[in-house]
Amino acid sequence: MHTHHKAILASALALTALAPALAQSAGNTEGDPATVNIHGTLRSKYEYQFDDNAGRFEVRTARISVDGKLSPVIEYKAEIDLCDEGKIKMLDAYTRLKPIKHLQLKAGQMRVPFTIDAHRSPHQQYFANRSFIAKQVGNVRDVGASLGYTLNVGFPIAIEAGLFNGSGLTNQKDFWTKSVNYSAKLQMMLPRGFNVTLSTQKIKPDACTVTMYDAGAYYHAHGWHIEAEYLYKHYADNAFDAVHAFDSFVSYDIPTGKGLVRYVTPLLRYDYMSDHSNGMRYKDGKEDASGCLMVNDSQRGRLTGGVTLSLKKPFVSDIRINGEKYFYKSGGVPHVSEKDKLVVEVMTRF
Repeated sequence: MHTHHKAILASALALTALAPALAQSAGNTEGDPATVNIHGTLRSKYEYQFDDNAGRFEVRTARISVDGKLSPVIEYKAEIDLCDEGKIKMLDAYTRLKPIKHLQLKAGQMRVPFTIDAHRSPHQQYFANRSFIAKQVGNVRDVGASLGYTLNVGFPIAIEAGLFNGSGLTNQKDFWTKSVNYSAKLQMMLPRGFNVTLSTQKIKPDACTVTMYDAGAYYHAHGWHIEAEYLYKHYADNAFDAVHAFDSFVSYDIPTGKGLVRYVTPLLRYDYMSDHSNGMRYKDGKEDASGCLMVNDSQRGRLTGGVTLSLKKPFVSDIRINGEKYFYKSGGVPHVSEKDKLVVEVMTRF
């Protein structure tokens, strides 16, 4: 394990061990009791790809987070993943201030306010593998500051907007930019379980500015969740053809009443993305400033069907069983792990 990985791991374990003492000392400072919440998410899975006649076991997620309040105005969160595709990654590290009712300010590293599905944590995902919107097209976590406000116009409306480096947590030290990224999101929590979300984001992974627009809606009530989302990704100066991505799914929670399995949830998803570039320039297959944007993800559609067995409440301890069928255009080149497969995943949130 590399030295900086050891340091991150040691810091996470130390913070977890000292959390109660820190909360007590912080709470005594001004007479306000501080709170400390320690959470974890574990996702282990087995996948079998039919075309390759091959399978694998994988620990996809091993997250530990500490969050809480230091006062009615100050909140915090720090989260680390000890096994994010085999790597140790710092994820969230921010302070949230709530100076007045309905207003909040966040500063640090965070998931930027953009899309519906890309904003879900691993334990909140409905399927074992993320949608193309959440994994390839709209997945951004960055360092910056955001401002959020909630108002009520007969139903709640949440607005959040922020400015971000474009550096990510690991590339901050000598990162200076004249082109700050932005992201903004508006959620309308309509009556009877309906939600409409609109968002936009500008990023500059390399020399090309990329602007994204996302619109989505869902219905969540009476055990049903029905959702659809569309994302349009535009590359400046015609550096790459615009990307269109779509995600839609339906699920239904069936309570069993007793026994080991508390809920059985059948679910079905269709998602799609056109040829996609990550915004970086390549030459001879390697990142190179003298190169140009390339297709990092070939156009494809995917049909995912399956069932989730919830051993407690949904999103607490789930067994996710999914079958995935991919549809590539002629000449499309699948990634090694983006083929027809069976997935069995065990997710536990504590």
